[in-house]
Amino acid sequence: MPHPASQPDAPAPREIELKLALAPGAAERLVRHPLLADSAPDVSALANTYFDTPAGTLAAARMALRLRRVDGITLQTLKTAGHGGGGLSTRNEWEWEVDDSALDLAGLAELAPIQALEGDVLSQLVAQLRTDFTRRRYEVRCRQSVVEVALDEGEIIAGEARAPIRELELELKAGSPDALWELADALAGTAALRPSDSSKAARGEALGRGDWPLPEAHTAAECFHLVLLALDAFHDSGRATFLHTARSALAELADHEQLAGETSGPAQRLPGELGQDGEPTVAFGRAALALARHFARSAPLR
Repeated sequence: MPHPASQPDAPAPREIELKLALAPGAAERLVRHPLLADSAPDVSALANTYFDTPAGTLAAARMALRLRRVDGITLQTLKTAGHGGGGLSTRNEWEWEVDDSALDLAGLAELAPIQALEGDVLSQLVAQLRTDFTRRRYEVRCRQSVVEVALDEGEIIAGEARAPIRELELELKAGSPDALWELADALAGTAALRPSDSSKAARGEALGRGDWPLPEAHTAAECFHLVLLALDAFHDSGRATFLHTARSALAELADHEQLAGETSGPAQRLPGELGQDGEPTVAFGRAALALARHFARSAPLR
């Protein structure tokens, strides 16, 4: 992998991904889906350490910096803020191999997002949290597109706090983003899942702070985003108030749909399909994906 400074005029590489949170037991059902069952996955154990300043400079700028140890090598990755919602995001990502477990500060200094930060950030970077998980990776062809399917199971570790990782990530490798939605809907017919707007790094930051701030919501799209964030906060914190917030936002989302003249749309089905434990049912997942795709069309990825 080339050092980022070796290609100074190259455009920043982009990642287009649909992130889905899985209910307990969903992973076992997913691997038996016909789209995955006939392929032997590439299985890796990933150990990730995320870095930031004590003041959270990178998090405030919506960046994530990590070292990933996998298959005997160490990769350094910087990701910038994503655009999108409903689990779908596009963001810039730089990744390259480093010699050992130390950050390549010289390589980071060459990247425009780091250069845009004020002050001496690089000398203040320290390890903040870990995510350790097993990844089962498949390559699926959907129409004329290629999608990498990554099934992640493990945990987030921030100090003494821990939270489980049960995620499905669909990353577009070639073709149209529509393939992500079509593949997600096909898989959602087998296993209970839902879109997620929280990255592993963002979840770990909140877990380490013990604080899960939620945004205000006024539009239908904002209510849906709030539902997803509140559910992530509930499962990571165990605080019932977040589940109450999610249910209230679901009810408001249904009201938005009714005001728009929809009496049997996907938002109408969501409140009754969220389990008492805050986990999605199969029906919840499919309705949530339909809404997420609708909002993505209204605010296309940039």
